[in-house]
Amino acid sequence: MFAKRQSALAAAAGAPPEPRSRVAMEPVLNALKKPPVAAGAAGVFVIGAAALFVAVLGDPRAGAPTASAVLERPVAADTAPTGAEAFGFSGLDIYQDLGPIDPALMGEGGAAGGEALITLPDGASVASGQGFSAPVRAPSNPLPKAPIAGLFQPGPNGPLPRIAADGRVPAQAYARPFRSNGKPMVALVVGGLGLNSATTRAAIERLPAEVTLSFVPYAEGLQTWIDMARAHGHEVMIELPMEPTGYPDNDPGPYTLLSSGGADDVAVKLDWLLARATGYFGVTNYLGDRFATSDEGVTALMTNLRQRGLAFLDDGSMRRRPGAFARASADRVVDEEQTPAAILRQFNALEAAAKTNGAALGTGFSYPVTVEAAARWTAGLEARGLQLAPASAMTRRPGR
Repeated sequence: MFAKRQSALAAAAGAPPEPRSRVAMEPVLNALKKPPVAAGAAGVFVIGAAALFVAVLGDPRAGAPTASAVLERPVAADTAPTGAEAFGFSGLDIYQDLGPIDPALMGEGGAAGGEALITLPDGASVASGQGFSAPVRAPSNPLPKAPIAGLFQPGPNGPLPRIAADGRVPAQAYARPFRSNGKPMVALVVGGLGLNSATTRAAIERLPAEVTLSFVPYAEGLQTWIDMARAHGHEVMIELPMEPTGYPDNDPGPYTLLSSGGADDVAVKLDWLLARATGYFGVTNYLGDRFATSDEGVTALMTNLRQRGLAFLDDGSMRRRPGAFARASADRVVDEEQTPAAILRQFNALEAAAKTNGAALGTGFSYPVTVEAAARWTAGLEARGLQLAPASAMTRRPGR
């Protein structure tokens, strides 16, 4: 490298100097011969000419109206709001028909992180970022731990409910004790529990003990959940998956009671479903509008439940199907529309039905908004002249 540089310098050492102007311009002229450089130079020339034109003659668009806008990507709406979100600041007005609202809604202090805290008349509080705002309740009159001696027998998949030798039945022994005070009664069943730990725990801990809880048989740790619910005073039920319209595309699971299954199929599946846990006073349907059309299937189901001393409560879709040891049908499903306003309207209608007929039963799913609404609604029932009753109090034995 060094030798090559020395040769170049030596070759140029005795040459006469070129004129200064030619030396200065030649690199520029050589660069302009390259197409990219030429194009860039042309662009600079055009911009410079335009700037000179504006400077001399003024902006040709001066005085013309202009506008600008900031575009933002829309945020996708959450299709499943938490209870606290559903009952946020903008939704507090829908609570007013459940009782008088203190104008001073702001509680003392604030929520963690500087969030505003709103305290409602029933003791609930709303703060953004919380999944549930209804207060946790202390266990109220815990029910005896299951199983109770004499009320179960060995089965192929675990213990099965039975009528005790002394005549005691699960429908009564596992139910929450209740005594009417003469006021119109309302009852509520919250179902779909056991699959989501957050909503299951919220229903157990935040709803009054008189609210009946219904559990999915496929839930993992089902007995633990039922034990926890009974320790908080809740009576419980097991949900029986039944064939719906659209089956098998709409499939409630491998132990679905089928309209085409017959009595033997019903018996085999019930042996599995009923052995999943102990401590329930009855069962309820999960779906089942097609199964309800099967005389053989429904008769087999009701006969089995009657022989085992179990109650059957349905969501209103099987009202004309008698049987089981004791029966009840819901007057309305409270959360077919999952908004606070719609759910509270259903609760108000349930109250009206109770005042007209003496008693009314509602059912709902364990959506966060349902649990939140139920916690708020039940808090003011006594002041509105109603008594909250467990669902078992709504059941009637055939012929009675």
